[in-house]
Amino acid sequence: MLDSCGIGELPDAFKYGDQGSNTIVNTAKKVGGLKLPNLEKLGLGNINDIPGVAHQNKSLASFGKMAEVSPGKDSTTGHWEIAGLILDKPFPVYSDGFPEEIIDEFEKVIGRKILWNKPASGTEIIEKLGDEHIKTGKPIVYTSADSVFQIATHQDVIPVEKLYDMCEKARKILQGEHGVGRVIARPFMGAPGSFKRTEKRKDYSLPPPGKTILDILKENGYEVVGIGKIGQLFAGKGLTQSFHTRNNTKGMDKLTEAMQKEIKGLIFINLIDFDMLWGHRNNYRDFARGLEDFDLRLSEVLNLLYEDDILIITADHGCDPTTPSTDHSREYVPLLVYGKNIRNGIDLGTRKCFCDVAKTLGEVFKVKGLKNGKSFWKEIRR
Repeated sequence: MLDSCGIGELPDAFKYGDQGSNTIVNTAKKVGGLKLPNLEKLGLGNINDIPGVAHQNKSLASFGKMAEVSPGKDSTTGHWEIAGLILDKPFPVYSDGFPEEIIDEFEKVIGRKILWNKPASGTEIIEKLGDEHIKTGKPIVYTSADSVFQIATHQDVIPVEKLYDMCEKARKILQGEHGVGRVIARPFMGAPGSFKRTEKRKDYSLPPPGKTILDILKENGYEVVGIGKIGQLFAGKGLTQSFHTRNNTKGMDKLTEAMQKEIKGLIFINLIDFDMLWGHRNNYRDFARGLEDFDLRLSEVLNLLYEDDILIITADHGCDPTTPSTDHSREYVPLLVYGKNIRNGIDLGTRKCFCDVAKTLGEVFKVKGLKNGKSFWKEIRR
């Protein structure tokens, strides 16, 4: 899962103010073209016209793009839909900050007042309020266009474990009508004028409201390994192992390590830097470099695939770093499916639902229980 690597606005993007968003294509245009030889061979350039990424007459992978059915454009919704769940209503967002009763209860359980309680850019808000936070010990609470309750604290003022405890208390409060998708710990370090968020971020999601492909695989005796923020996004459900990695490099290291073990089941990895470090900060240059770095590491993954392994590359939403917005964008996501026993060069078209991935995995593993999606297994299997 290349977090935030969307590939073009969805038909309803106008409802979210995301007209013109096209994360990968717009990033490529801004830097004068991307160098992605491995993704190019797999067929990424067949999904959309991407500067620097050529169309392949016979790509190594089958390719397509997927539309999101669930309302919203956040990571939790995207991941859950890929795992087989469709939400009928979006998670709540708070463009004017959280209601007074929520903040009052939160302040009561943590034993201190808070700062801000409005939407904000994470990097900007710690520069604005970091000094006051250090002087007062009051945590900074903020949100965004996404369904998130974020808590930022300086690690020398409030230890990270204490911040995590605050997040757990907030998660217990934020249920029902105020059940935001995620409560997020945002620790930072440094001095005024040079504050920097650390890699000890932690997400606290609601548990999925129904069974996902992860649950079904686990129930049927398969191993389900989550890498990155997968464990947090699924609240630990459906996993036999979970490895929290703090950046793309560590994530890829853990992935290649796991691939060298005899695992019969699913490895599900999220690479977060595209979203956390570059998309939300409108840093298209490093976003482009991140894609190229991933492409280099992709060669290792391809070389580690066994005869019956299947590799699926996709995303959960967009986060176009070239638009004025610093929020997620409502976009199609790319779909590349590769394996030594998978048909190559098959155009899977525009899938109507992210759930098609879960439905396909259900057929691959010969398990039942998923209601949503349409499998593309018959189209790609040899």
